[in-house]
Amino acid sequence: MKAIGFKTSLPINENESFIAFETPVPEPKGRDLLVKIKAISVNPVDYKIRQNSAKDTTLETPKVIGWDAVGTVEAVGEGVTFFKAGDEVYYAGDLTRSGSNAEYQLIDERIVGLKPTSLTDAEAAAMPLTALTAWESLYDRIRINNQKDKGKSILIIGGAGGVGSIAIQLAKKISGLKVITTASRPETKEWCKAMGADVVVDHKNLVEEVRAAGFKEVDFILDFVDLNSYWDDLVELIKPQGHIVSITGSATPVALNKLKNKSVTFSWELMYTRSMYQTEDIEQQHHILNELAKLLDTGTLKTTLNQTLKGFTVENLKEAHRLLESGKTIGKVVIEY
Repeated sequence: MKAIGFKTSLPINENESFIAFETPVPEPKGRDLLVKIKAISVNPVDYKIRQNSAKDTTLETPKVIGWDAVGTVEAVGEGVTFFKAGDEVYYAGDLTRSGSNAEYQLIDERIVGLKPTSLTDAEAAAMPLTALTAWESLYDRIRINNQKDKGKSILIIGGAGGVGSIAIQLAKKISGLKVITTASRPETKEWCKAMGADVVVDHKNLVEEVRAAGFKEVDFILDFVDLNSYWDDLVELIKPQGHIVSITGSATPVALNKLKNKSVTFSWELMYTRSMYQTEDIEQQHHILNELAKLLDTGTLKTTLNQTLKGFTVENLKEAHRLLESGKTIGKVVIEY
């Protein structure tokens, strides 16, 4: 089969930042599915790993990354119970295994869902990683209760990105929250409104803008951009006994002591935790993806696909990484095979 990977971490404009190569089609065992891939999408995690995982070294075998995929189950391992050959599936993958930038991939069935039937391959490929991240942030970390918390306020930092685009929809349409989100360009503000945001504010004057919109403080905050840049603003804006979730990590210690007087809860969210550590509830991602598929099929949620590149080629993968690295993408970029 054809796969695209890299042997060393290079800037995306370098010739060998990605290389195509041939490798045997793997065989599924245990609870693995062998999926023939039809579309993939690219996320910030892709370019971050490409830039950092083979620095100052040359790997013997190219590293294949990529985590969002849609495809058809070709074969199943002897322990598989959820799927059969011929099923159309979608998933966000596992950081510890070979990725989706290939024609075939092995994937644990417990982190795979049935593809939404009403969506095209490209529309569905845009969804798994960002939707799982947004879902887990809201319902596993904050543990929002759709009855008890309806009408409460949530501030989403980075509403026009892949995760923000689906988090707005879940918070508004599923949980009935009052959604405030950040965006600074006319096109990103428009996108956030289209996703369902009640209020769009500029991140450059966050506290002032949120308060000018009528919110002294907010019940919940999701950080999808850069925790360090906004930390003091988030501390000021969060309500006493509120909850902040961040997906961005931090190169320096986070001053959690600033949350003490307000008794605020802080959580990290990493969509890969369940697969990386084979947690007892790893199967939860299978159920979340199936629930999301129903919400997409009923039109309650809509795909966040915004750009499709045709053809599984080195050039298209480089272009997708270039777009993501620019920091200006809106929604999701997908490559259709």
